[in-house]
Amino acid sequence: MARFEDLEVWKRSARLSAEIYKAFSSLTDFGFRDQITRAGLSISSNIAEGYERGGNKELSNFLNYAKGSAGELRSQLYIALEIGYLDKELGRQWIAEVQEISKMLHALISHYRSKK
Repeated sequence: MARFEDLEVWKRSARLSAEIYKAFSSLTDFGFRDQITRAGLSISSNIAEGYERGGNKELSNFLNYAKGSAGELRSQLYIALEIGYLDKELGRQWIAEVQEISKMLHALISHYRSKK
């Protein structure tokens, strides 16, 4: 099994999380800022935790949690666009990136679930 640091999906999700932290760092709506940054951080964190725990079943579960967090993040990005917290072009780019991350996670989940 690869190290989580070597996975493209982990690299992309960690990079996106850092970008979200930077973009919302000065937002004074603390509840929204904290929720969207936690959702972003949760994706890469769950990937890492699953890989560190070992075992395909547990890894699949944590990858599934990461995928759920990707859905949560995507929902929050749509809301950020709607209420004017996020530039439209950047928001579209991030939504597309989260969709790609979700697809990558789906492929990994399928791979590890088939390795019973």
